[in-house]
Amino acid sequence: MIIYGKQICVTVMERHPELIERFILAKEIDKKEFSRIRKTGKPVERVDPKKAQALARGGNHQGWLCEVKPYRYADLSELKDSRFLVVLAGLTDVGNIGAIIRSAYALGADGVIASGVKQLPSEALIRTSSGAMFDMPVAVVPNLLDLLNELKQKGFTLYGADMEGEPIEEAQIDPKRVLVLGSEGEGIAKRAMQKLDRKVTVRMARPFDSLNVSAAAAILIYRMGHA
Repeated sequence: MIIYGKQICVTVMERHPELIERFILAKEIDKKEFSRIRKTGKPVERVDPKKAQALARGGNHQGWLCEVKPYRYADLSELKDSRFLVVLAGLTDVGNIGAIIRSAYALGADGVIASGVKQLPSEALIRTSSGAMFDMPVAVVPNLLDLLNELKQKGFTLYGADMEGEPIEEAQIDPKRVLVLGSEGEGIAKRAMQKLDRKVTVRMARPFDSLNVSAAAAILIYRMGHA
């Protein structure tokens, strides 16, 4: 699996060097940075800009690429003893999912579960999450209704993000909780909404429809993570 961009490659080098198979450089880099790369003991391959662009599939690689081991998704059983999980109910936008994973990691959630989808684009999400995916357990459970039933059976209180919900700063947050986030266009499906215990929202200071799902997620995760 190829990841690219200086920031993400340096992050993985510093935090998870064991995941790196090789470095792929398409430009000359600072001597100190190259020395850090050599100290990892990983192979270094130099390529021309054309090959680097092909490996990055047209993305902005900044001359830095890494081949890393395939991402290992968590199993739902690994998250059963968590205190705070975030469920993505049908989200498909890579930028939003990556931003939510990053916020979940930074603001205190224990894991993220993508549901309503069969798989996730790992390489793109590693990039859009700024590498937080390597430190945050992420699971994929295709059937949302089955997932919510199982989480309830494991003692989680289910909170759904909804514009008609209770302002998050006024909501009672239980110790073992799940935040369910719906897709941008559809929100949380009606059948899934019926399984939720509570609905919460971000109260607006001025008249406005809603926040982008990743922006709203960050606020809700922060509030629920510090309740």
